[in-house]
Amino acid sequence: MKHHREPIESDAQNRSYVGMWVTKDGYIRHQLLANGRYVEARGTREKAYQGRYEITGNDIEYWDDTGFTADGTFIDGVLHHAGMIMHREETEQ
Repeated sequence: MKHHREPIESDAQNRSYVGMWVTKDGYIRHQLLANGRYVEARGTREKAYQGRYEITGNDIEYWDDTGFTADGTFIDGVLHHAGMIMHREETEQ
């Protein structure tokens, strides 16, 4: 039986996390897509990992398509994930 938590935040609030999150050196990049999927790039590997994610409050859970799971927390606009600090990549408008 799979454990599945129901997100407690609204879809609109969850969408506020959609976008590119990067480490300071730019080596790790998480693209959080609006459809609940993510793509993780590592260095020159643009699709190192892919899967789905869910956000509950300020917590994020990842389920990689290969079965790997991970989590993280958004604190003051910063994503803390697996010992990494990731900032939202600002897009030019």
